Amino acid sequence: MTTWVIGDLHGCCHEFDELLETIDFVPGRDHLWITGDLVNRGPQSLETLRRVYELREHASVVLGNHDLHLLAVAFGHGRLKPSDTLMDILEAPDRETLLEWLRCQPLMVESLTHQCVMTHAGLPPQWSLERARQYAREGEEMLSSRQFLEFLPHMYGNEPARFEPALRGNDRLRAIINVFTRMRFIDEHGTLDFSAKEGLDSAPEGFSPWFCFERGDTRRLIFGHWAALEGRAPGARANVRSLDGGCVWGGVLMAMNLETDQVVTVEARSRP
Repeated sequence: MTTWVIGDLHGCCHEFDELLETIDFVPGRDHLWITGDLVNRGPQSLETLRRVYELREHASVVLGNHDLHLLAVAFGHGRLKPSDTLMDILEAPDRETLLEWLRCQPLMVESLTHQCVMTHAGLPPQWSLERARQYAREGEEMLSSRQFLEFLPHMYGNEPARFEPALRGNDRLRAIINVFTRMRFIDEHGTLDFSAKEGLDSAPEGFSPWFCFERGDTRRLIFGHWAALEGRAPGARANVRSLDGGCVWGGVLMAMNLETDQVVTVEARSRP
């Protein structure tokens, strides 16, 4: 069995299908990891979500911020933005099946065999792997629970900008989910900046990419989320692999073989 990790799909279903063909992916023989943001901004959000759902027994998916945005809008606690491409999902006859599956996906996936962890945005150096597992479970339990609808109005917000173990309730859950799905730049204490979303030169004063801080372990961290990095992590002081090649922005869709580290890409079919 070969395990392939694929970066953010963002509704680029044609490129996803082409990439699966290029890597000769065979369900039942091989397994997929996907770094989240399955939907939005691209032209085939519904087709992409359906395709991943069809492969669900052969794929491990983590939730990204755009996936959570879809859930918020679908359940009445978010607004569509002009750039969103989610209406086909919201009007689909199988929306309930797709959305219920999506909200039960994890925030973190780990493989002891490959000694690696996958999240959408990354892991801050202040979190040990043991703590990251605990915090991921807390967020996952809420998102998949009956209390999900009660929590949704409180999920969004930039405060608290730094996770503290003493946080409780909605503030704690919001901070956990923000780290797993929105983190880019942080300061030395783990405070998140939510304003800068471009390349490394857009870092606010006192902030650096989360992967430029040393960690207390050597586990490889696989992430997407940050298209401006174009699948790179310059200046990394942690063992990381960035896989968002910005396909939806005219870049590439990336896949990495976890056994060999081979990287395969397909070009975007269109450019914005």
